[in-house]
Amino acid sequence: MRLAIVGTGYVGLVTGVCLAEVGHDVSCVDLNADKVAKLKLGICPIFEPDLEGMMKRNQSHERLHFTTDLKSALQGAQVVFIAVGTPEGEDGSADLSHVKTVARSIGQLIDHGIIVVVKSTVPVGTCDTVEAVIDEELRKRRSSMKVTVASNPEFLKEGAAVGDFIRPDRIIVGLNDLTVSGTFQDLYNPFILDDPGRLLIMDRRSSELSKYGANAMLATRISYMNELAILCEKVGANVDKVRIAMGADPRIGRKFLHAGPGYGGSCFPKDVAALIRSGQSHGVELNVLN
Repeated sequence: MRLAIVGTGYVGLVTGVCLAEVGHDVSCVDLNADKVAKLKLGICPIFEPDLEGMMKRNQSHERLHFTTDLKSALQGAQVVFIAVGTPEGEDGSADLSHVKTVARSIGQLIDHGIIVVVKSTVPVGTCDTVEAVIDEELRKRRSSMKVTVASNPEFLKEGAAVGDFIRPDRIIVGLNDLTVSGTFQDLYNPFILDDPGRLLIMDRRSSELSKYGANAMLATRISYMNELAILCEKVGANVDKVRIAMGADPRIGRKFLHAGPGYGGSCFPKDVAALIRSGQSHGVELNVLN
């Protein structure tokens, strides 16, 4: 399958390399010419186990390409992924300016029907916005090309991203048009041969919320254990023993129960803030997250 991926950051690069690894023809697009030049030379801008070797191998097999030219990448592509950054805005909401810019460019440049997949972490309703932006550009061109917008959030851990992509615990796809579900089954089939049930197809808004919901739940577990650790210090209990006892309950599990520094990283803080802001914009106060 011919694919285009816009954005060669953490998510876009891992996605592109792993999809090429199973035989898809992938063109990765980035506006940064210096970065693209280095990628063409096989220089990986991030460290992930196995990533650089896989990247070079698929380039040598001519299944993986890097370019600054979105128009050429879109030619013949069945699916284009939007994998650009959504940094935290001043009010805590996700900044969707890059996503909208890519959507506008797709609407201006495509010459055939295509599936547009939002891979970036985005608030509920973003796929509706992407769809509206593309439709606006197509109307300007008086084009009746069919464009289907889908949600496909990533669940990659830094340091284990390649393994997470190749051996996923779940793949979530949000569609309002189920006629294209077969495309996603073909796209991801190599990763779920042992358990096709790991591909979860649902409506777009549920898919969009699933990523924020998962990250906010993990951040909540960390915060809760830190509160419990403070209580343990006051009453003379050992939080590590409490953690082991709690984790033995299969309803709770052992992961993300370690007390220590507050949650951090590139995702949890901004995703919790964005989810709180999404709730406020719909008149819902998420008290636990606050």
